[in-house]
Amino acid sequence: MNIRNALGIIELASIYKGYEVQDAVLKTANVEKLVARTICSGKFFMMVRGDVADVETAMNVAKEIGGFSVVNVTTIPNVDPRVIPAIAGCTILERVGSDREKIGALLIIETFSVVSAIKAADFAVKEAELDLLRVHVAMAVGGKGFVVITGDISALEAAVKPAIEYCAQEGMLAGYTIIKNPHEDVLKELI
Repeated sequence: MNIRNALGIIELASIYKGYEVQDAVLKTANVEKLVARTICSGKFFMMVRGDVADVETAMNVAKEIGGFSVVNVTTIPNVDPRVIPAIAGCTILERVGSDREKIGALLIIETFSVVSAIKAADFAVKEAELDLLRVHVAMAVGGKGFVVITGDISALEAAVKPAIEYCAQEGMLAGYTIIKNPHEDVLKELI
């Protein structure tokens, strides 16, 4: 059975190296390219999916070929299924009854890299019962990333710990906040 639930993400500081890495990865590893494109501040972002061993091979090739230009690279072995739609901006909130218009709290995590934002989102949603609204990657934010998650306060407080620990350890945490009962104008901007 071919599960292909591992995600490989690489961020490079060089556009020409990004295309070179993309070519080498696709020729070497049995992975599916989900995205490969230029992003803000002159960087290149690539995300692939496949079996864990294939994705690890792809990321090793990416590191080798990318060399000096590698900003950040990671493999997420069992990516949460909510992460990819949140990157694509295709998340739908499923609220019922009186909760339809009310979001109790927002967690926003800002990172210095796209890779860190995606990995932080995966850590957070695996920690608690939450709605992952958005993983914003690099465009119009100077190459940074940010994650927007909703849920109740205790779930968000539990979820933020492993996410920020990972980002801080990598030196990629720009900051985070939990906003209780967010104003509707803030929600409109983020959703």
